[in-house]
Amino acid sequence: MQIPFENPIYITRPLLPDLENVSGKLQDIWESRQVTNNGKQLQTLSQRLEEYLDVQHLSLFNNGTLALLLGLKALDLKGEVITTPFTFPATVQALDWNQLTPVFCDIDPKTLNIDADKIEGLITENTTAILAVHVFGNPCDTEKIQKTADKYGLKVIYDAAHAFGAKIEGKPIGSFGDMTMFSFHATKLFHTIEGGALVFRDGALGRKLDLLKNFGILNPEEVVLSGLNAKMNEIQAGIGLEVLKGIEEERKKRHLLKKMYEQHLRHIPGIRIITNLEYEQSSYQYFVIEIDEYQFGHSRDWLQKELEKFNVYTRKYFYPLCSEFDWYANLESAKAENLPVASTCVRQVLSLPYYGGLELQSVIKICKIFQELHADSEKITQL
Repeated sequence: MQIPFENPIYITRPLLPDLENVSGKLQDIWESRQVTNNGKQLQTLSQRLEEYLDVQHLSLFNNGTLALLLGLKALDLKGEVITTPFTFPATVQALDWNQLTPVFCDIDPKTLNIDADKIEGLITENTTAILAVHVFGNPCDTEKIQKTADKYGLKVIYDAAHAFGAKIEGKPIGSFGDMTMFSFHATKLFHTIEGGALVFRDGALGRKLDLLKNFGILNPEEVVLSGLNAKMNEIQAGIGLEVLKGIEEERKKRHLLKKMYEQHLRHIPGIRIITNLEYEQSSYQYFVIEIDEYQFGHSRDWLQKELEKFNVYTRKYFYPLCSEFDWYANLESAKAENLPVASTCVRQVLSLPYYGGLELQSVIKICKIFQELHADSEKITQL
């Protein structure tokens, strides 16, 4: 049996730029005497991200949750929004804070994204939008979603927290729908420690978003909207500029790690790799597998606990389903019988350690632990 790692292998580590370069950025900020309120660092980062993501309209925020929350408000949505139960809580919490009712749609068993074929059956006279998530960076069926939205006059918003830099058939992922949110939390491929952005089709929304994220202040003597303080500051933006310099190298490292995982895991019964995409189609955000308890010989939860004995830390991402939150108990769409695929997948999915600083030999060792745990289950079955 493999010997446990001497030091913990965590699920992720933030991409940290050279400290000397960060110090240089801080020096620039200190000399400018402007640490927030749309300074030079933020303006430069906004421009660089528009270029990198190949989008025309982008607005930066101090975190992805507030970006999505205020993006929904800017669209003046009312009533019901069809969304997925298999996502991070922030997705549906942004609906809650806008007094919007989520209508949960089951997910596709292959991509784990919202099942585009099941959206139309959930549309009512109260439906105003579809909020879909590119889960683990796997792109949604954007074409089918847009056709449904156009048929019923609905807005389409994408949560692309996991999909930074990914493309769909050569088109940047932020070019689909009416609006797309990106998260720049420290766990993401690209980050500003905390932060986020909205990209949007209608350029006129930019001015409204500027007001919403700055208390609704039009000028020193006029407040024209009920807004919040959701501005990204200069230090966040400066660090983001340095992180952006290392993204391509980080993607290359993660690609190698992904290939190593695939090479050693694909022949183990009961393991299905969820994140298969590569190169420009992939965000290289996570490496995620699904455990079939019957074929593997043990449950996902058992496997996670066993891995911890070897000092390997994984995550049951996303668990529990958002539809299982107590405050949605009265929703018909939240009932488990209406979400059979999501209710199954949420108990099978496991996100593995995945970041550029992870050594290839560590990945090989993690995979050997998987192999030995499966082999032990086979021995028990034979007994």
